[in-house]
Amino acid sequence: ENEAVEQVAFADRLLLNKVDLVDEAELARVEGRLRAINSFAPIQRCQQSQVAVGDVLELRAFDLQRTLEMDDGFLDTDAEHEHDASVSSLAIVQPGEVDAELLEGWIGDLLRDRGADIFRTKGILAIAGSPKKCVFQGVHMIFNSALGGEWAEGEPRESRLVFIGKNLQHEELRAGFSACLATPQLDVQRRAALRFEVGAHVQCKVAPDEWAKGRVVAQLYRNTPEEGRAGGVSPYQVELDGGDLIFVPLDDDQVIRRA
Repeated sequence: ENEAVEQVAFADRLLLNKVDLVDEAELARVEGRLRAINSFAPIQRCQQSQVAVGDVLELRAFDLQRTLEMDDGFLDTDAEHEHDASVSSLAIVQPGEVDAELLEGWIGDLLRDRGADIFRTKGILAIAGSPKKCVFQGVHMIFNSALGGEWAEGEPRESRLVFIGKNLQHEELRAGFSACLATPQLDVQRRAALRFEVGAHVQCKVAPDEWAKGRVVAQLYRNTPEEGRAGGVSPYQVELDGGDLIFVPLDDDQVIRRA
């Protein structure tokens, strides 16, 4: 393990100290090596560790809303950079929308199996069914995500992902992310697997010991941000006998059954 390399890969900002002791050519060489490891963190030169407090504290470097406000600088997708055989950064641009369920499964499996080698992840995602951008950042197996501003009219719906890590399998990552695309065929397959048709009379579990009667009014219901699952797809939307509309998160007898 190279602790110094990992610290550079994790950094949100890099301080290059003692710049007065070397010439410009040497500084350029060192900065080039740092950018090869982490091409996304700004480099600040300094002498005798003299740095303004505001340059290193309260940076809000992990603030997702600030990231959205600085969208143009969030992801550099021009190229991927390799500095040796073990640590590299990879940028992926994927046109089209991704399916929230497939994406959650892929990211979950990836971070569970490879999280120790993935130093940083960050991205801006176009989630199918959501009018807003989804932004996330992660360190190893821990990541946060949030919805930001809406996609502008005419703005291409595309997702951008950045990985920084050790022994990254670039083509495998590209293929895995591409497999998360939302397609018409995916909806057809999911709809064919559902147990209840629109109009079916069902009972839904609305509390630990309470069931309520209702009628299926929609299949493959796209959840709203207010429901906490923006872009997520629930098997059914049901209108209860009292008139309330609910979504059913699972097509399972423990949650929904025929009346």
